[in-house]
This record gives sequence, structure tokens and C-alpha cells, in this order.
Amino acid sequence: MRNFSYPGRSAVRARNAMITTSHPMATAAGLKVLTEGGSAVDAAITAVAVQTMAEPHMTGIGGDCFALISPDGSADIKAMNASGRAPQGISAAALTDQGMTEIPRYGPHAITVPGAVDGWWRLHQRYGRLDWDRLMQPAVDYASDGIAVHDRVARDWGRSVENVTDDPDAAAQYLNSGKAYQAGEVFCHPKLAETMRIIQQHGRDGFYQGPVMEDMVAKLQSVGGFHQEKDFTDTEASFVDPIRADYRGHTVWECPPNGQGVTALLLLRMMERFDLETLSDRDRIHVLAEAAKLAYHLRDTYLADPSFSPVPVEWLLADEQVDGFVAMISRDKATEYAPSDFPDHPHTVYLAAVDEDGMAVSLINSIFDDFGSGISTPEYGVLFHSRGKAFRLEADHPNAIEGGKRPLHTIIPGMLSQDDRLVGPFGVMGGQYQAVGHAMLLSNMFNLGMNPQQALDAPRSFAHAGVLQLEDSHGAEMAGILSGLGHEVDFPSSPIGGGQAIIRDAANGVLVAGSDPRKDGHASGY
Repeated sequence: MRNFSYPGRSAVRARNAMITTSHPMATAAGLKVLTEGGSAVDAAITAVAVQTMAEPHMTGIGGDCFALISPDGSADIKAMNASGRAPQGISAAALTDQGMTEIPRYGPHAITVPGAVDGWWRLHQRYGRLDWDRLMQPAVDYASDGIAVHDRVARDWGRSVENVTDDPDAAAQYLNSGKAYQAGEVFCHPKLAETMRIIQQHGRDGFYQGPVMEDMVAKLQSVGGFHQEKDFTDTEASFVDPIRADYRGHTVWECPPNGQGVTALLLLRMMERFDLETLSDRDRIHVLAEAAKLAYHLRDTYLADPSFSPVPVEWLLADEQVDGFVAMISRDKATEYAPSDFPDHPHTVYLAAVDEDGMAVSLINSIFDDFGSGISTPEYGVLFHSRGKAFRLEADHPNAIEGGKRPLHTIIPGMLSQDDRLVGPFGVMGGQYQAVGHAMLLSNMFNLGMNPQQALDAPRSFAHAGVLQLEDSHGAEMAGILSGLGHEVDFPSSPIGGGQAIIRDAANGVLVAGSDPRKDGHASGY
């Protein structure tokens, strides 16, 4: 139990249904759907649609999503991949012929066809209960009437102004007289409101066909993109088999590649070889940092769209390989970091929901960078993501850009089960951090005995790009100790990631939820 004399928040507990998101208006909209008899998927779709207005720098209809679903509260977990593909006409050779050595954030070649709306629609077709029209209404209302800007959103907005200044359409739609929106100001987006109404009336076809699609293709072609109408009309999210690994008596479920869920599973399998309960804070941070260096190097080497390049998931998670990776970790010395040219990207939204019938959904939606590519359409206000920036230009690399190919994705929803029953959905935001975030969150809960809120509140660390980042709450003394092991330590100017989780307390049958204090949101249920 937390010390009530200090600032903080308690875990939220409810008997029937729960939703937790990174924004209070999204949580409220999703909870209302649950109380009206909507499914967990209905609530998640409503909430994430609201977040296109509430957190426009992080997510939107111009991005991608992934989801894990337990339809009935059992361990029969389903996965959905709604990440978009590169336009058919593009290739690594075509870009290198233009003198490129990497794909820049600002520009059409970082824009793969957005997959999120198709993913929402197909989730609703399979698992929805309420009318699609009902689910879209809160987002339509907020886009039309405006939404109050919250504190963390305003902070991020102020740091991202330059990401929407180069494109006149994006600047007009996402800046307030050329400046970032401030906390308490009201953000309206009438063009996006009209787009959401069309999606409300026509479902996924309202986005991938007709005037909205034509607006997207015209804008992309005007800035040099390879995109054609067929790239949009052919877009289809995929229901796929999830991957899994055991950790501390639980089964952890992740989406398969092209996502990095296997990286999270590999980290957990490595961490289970250590007696984390008895390690000092220093040793836990160090071991996770060293494991992350190995896991991320393997990710960058092997992970890609498996329909183009086979990904050795079983090999990576096999006991023999994991034991070999763990043997490479020194307990008292930091090893050298293997350089990576996978681009940094800070923003995503994650949410989790469970309904009265036990259905659970773990959903993540992203536009990759702050305000994605920084390119928006003139008529319908679709802000494109920049996920294609993750492609490589080396033609022989598994993640080389190619027409119709999905890029390596970092966004990963998670799900937990035990024996034949669902335990709950969880997820961590934060770009590159997410695989480490999954491992840290679960080790906090299952090694250190924390509830979901405590596990999300706990201080974070992240070894990446040769630097061990520590949140301020670790303190200067810990930084000095870790520096003594050879780590280059840095205190980042922003908190590391975010996250949400809902866990069913098996003893009482009660749902227990947490929402990351690094964001504006909260959990709520009944």
C-alpha cells in the first residue's frame, strides 16, 4: 500500500468493467460506452478516436495500430495487425538514386498507407456490439466543438512546433496563430470533424475510398510521393496468430513481427534467468540495460515484415539461444553498445479495456514522431504518420523499403494469461523504449510484488544508443554508482514513456488498473 502522506495515486478497482487511457476525455468516452452495454472493443475504438483530437501530436487516423483481444476472458488470444504498407511503386533503389542515405521524417517517403481506420473497422465488425455511428460521435463532437488542451499535451505541443511549420496545411490546422496550443486553450479541427463524419457514415470505405482518399493521394503526389489510389483501396488489416512466452507463472502474449513484440519476450526470457527479487536496485538496472543492448541489436538485425523476410522468432526465444545471450552479460561491467541507425520516435497512445463479459482489448495507435510526418491534407485534415522512416535503404537488409511492405514497428500491445484464463491487458508507450518497458512493468509486478499502478509509477531506466537514461527519481547517487560500472549515464529532459494496465485479481475477481502519471490520463470502471 502506498504512503498516503506523499503525492501519488491509488490503483483503480472495479468489479465489472474497466478502461484506462492516457487522456481523461478518452477514458470518460470509453467508460460511457461500457456502461451502455458496449464491448471492450467498442470502448477502445471510441476512446482512441477521441485521442485523435485529445493528443493529436501522438496519434490519429493518419497512423497505424495493433491490438490483442481476448473475446471471452479466456487465454484464447487473438491479434490484429493494422500497420500500413509502403506504396507499391517505391523501392530502396528509387530513393538511393535520388541521393538519399536514409528516409527523412519530413517528406512523402516516410509515409506508409495509414492502417488504423481499417483496423478499427475490422475490430468492430468482429467484436463490436454498439452501432459504429455511436462509437464515432464523441470524436466528431470534439473535432467540431473543440477539446480543452491538457497539461502534458501542451508541454509536448510546445516542444514540437517546428514539426508542423514546414507544411502550410499542417501549420494552419495544428498551430494557434503560429504557436502551440497552451493548457486550457480549446483546440478545434473542423476539417477533421468532417472527415470523422464521413468515416462515421461510411466506415472504413469513407477513409480509403472517395473524397478523403483522393485528398490524401493528391497531397502525397504533390510532395513527390509514389502513392496511388490503389494503395489505399487495397488496404486491409490482418488478424494474425500472436506469439508468446512464459514469465513467472504467466503467459505473456505479443503481436508477431513486423512488430517488436518478440524483443519484449526475449528480454523477459533473459530477465527470468536472474533472481531479480534479491538484486539491488543498481544490479537490476544494470542487468536490464545489458540485456536490452543484446535484444535491440538482434531486433535491428532480424525483424522485418515476415511476408518479405522470414523472422526467426522460435530461434530467438529458444532456451539454448537465451542461455547464450545471458552468458554474454557481465554482472559488474557495462559492455559496448552495438550502433543502431533505427530512428528515434517519441509518441504513441496505448489503452486497455475490459467489459462485463470478460472481453479484453489491448490497443496501441501511433503516428511515430511528434505530429508524424508533419504533412497534412488540405481538404480533410488527415495528418500523416512517418512510420516509413523506420525502413532501411540497404537493399539486402530485411527491413529495406519495398513496395507493399510493412516496416519494422516498435508499437506493441501486451496481454497476460494464466493457465486457461485471462489475467489482463497491458502496454507501455515510448517509441524505442516499449520492449524494455514491457519487461520492466512485468518484473515490477511479478518479481517485486507491485500492483499495476505502483509498477507504472516506479522509476524508469533505458539503455539505448550508448547511453543509460535514468529518470530524475533515481537520483545522482545511483547515477554515480552506474557510471562506475562503465555506463554513460544521462537524465533525459522528458519522462520515459507512459503506460496502462488492467489486471484481474483472481482471489477476489476484481479488476485492478493503473494509468501512467507521466501522462494526463487515468483509469475508470464500475
